[in-house]
Amino acid sequence: MLIQKPADLRYSEVTQKSLYFNRRKFLAGIPAAFVTGNELLSPSKRALAAVSATKLSAAKSQFSTTEKITPAEAVTHYNNYYEFGTGKDEPAENVRRFNPPSEWMVSVEGDVAKPRKFSIDELRKLAPQEERIYRHRCVERWSIVVPWIGYSFSNLLKAVEPTPQAKFVAFETFYDPKQELSPRQAGIPLPYVEGLRLDEAMHPLALLCFGMYGETLPMQDGWPVRMVLPWKYGFKSIKSLVKIRLVKSQPTATWNEYAPNEYGFYSNVNPNRDHPRWSQKKENRLGEFSLRNTLMFNGYTEVASLYNGMDLVRYY
Repeated sequence: MLIQKPADLRYSEVTQKSLYFNRRKFLAGIPAAFVTGNELLSPSKRALAAVSATKLSAAKSQFSTTEKITPAEAVTHYNNYYEFGTGKDEPAENVRRFNPPSEWMVSVEGDVAKPRKFSIDELRKLAPQEERIYRHRCVERWSIVVPWIGYSFSNLLKAVEPTPQAKFVAFETFYDPKQELSPRQAGIPLPYVEGLRLDEAMHPLALLCFGMYGETLPMQDGWPVRMVLPWKYGFKSIKSLVKIRLVKSQPTATWNEYAPNEYGFYSNVNPNRDHPRWSQKKENRLGEFSLRNTLMFNGYTEVASLYNGMDLVRYY
């Protein structure tokens, strides 16, 4: 059962002061990392440096858990983001050399009545943003609790009006082979793609996310916009979105395409469906030593009705 976060819980009580200042030091160092010789920062690099430290305000959400939040330093420096490195600590370092587009656009197309491209500012204005404290479970058996900022993805879908033909939502992340790892180096097909059934995407828990820990997303955590799906394994929550497409048939998903015997299309957290190489019955919270029992749907039983009648071991 999810209950609201206490109103008097402050960020200073969530993240240790030393970790907070280490993070600010890291962010403050970004502009210097972008300078080569006597060159000034390009407009896109200045934009990234400014956006990385932007504060976001958001209302508290009824969907939040009251579990202890994982420190920001741990979450932002232990990432799966193969375009920027296959080691957990590599993305946070390698994104410093990334030169993003000067204006980030997200195209929403396919089986919708009102296809269009959105700037990030336009996306943010579609609906009021909330802070949602979600727990997450990675297929690699580690877990985290993060305060995300965004709104239900259904707000965006309603704005573009899916047609009756739309049954699934396909997502695609930004990819620049000149700046990011090649598919051979990353070990997976790129650009990274994911997908949901339309009813999954419309569920209130499915979050279109712009920030975390009271600030805009760091690049390694999906800047400037990503999906957050707390009842599914972490790789389903695609980062750095540039394309969303409403389609009739089940779309391709990167890990499902790469290793279908290990990563199912649905990827719901299910302790009764082991990964071929390890059990999924236990998990380890970052920063803790003891193991926890893995909960069905990661504890988000509100989504169970989406899968009535499905064999969740076969459709994993």
